[in-house]
Amino acid sequence: GLRIHEYLYFQVLSPGDIRYIFTATPAKDFGGVFNTRYDQIHLVPADPPEACGELSNGVFIQDQIALVERGGCSFLSKTRVIQEHGGRAIIIADNAYDNDSFYIEMIQDSSRRTADIPALFLLGRDGYMIRRSLEQHGLPWAVISIPVNVTSIPTYEMMQPPWTFW
Repeated sequence: GLRIHEYLYFQVLSPGDIRYIFTATPAKDFGGVFNTRYDQIHLVPADPPEACGELSNGVFIQDQIALVERGGCSFLSKTRVIQEHGGRAIIIADNAYDNDSFYIEMIQDSSRRTADIPALFLLGRDGYMIRRSLEQHGLPWAVISIPVNVTSIPTYEMMQPPWTFW
């Protein structure tokens, strides 16, 4: 599994205007790990975005990965909502849309509940740009590969978001 402060990478395959490799950090003390590599899986923005209760698009989250926005409830609560809707993982984007460099350490709340699916934190700028691209194209989800092994990709070939410093 992944340890604290390690990064996990995923690549957006479609829509093409955000076909980049994104960096995320796993939750510190809850959630599962990626035991499977998904070459093409949907990244579905939750509706409502904060995913603190019932989802209006929960049927689309089943067997896919949810893109959720930070805020409104604990990271663990969001993860449990997505897990209850059959999601395979959750990516929680910071609600500070201008955050392009500061990773939040996601920790368990005081409820003693657990979650089994992987939970990742994504920079606010990255989450915003993914959601914006989907809205511009009128798409209900992105297609991604996760996790991506970046150690075998030469630095000059890595398609990184132009707005993020690596």
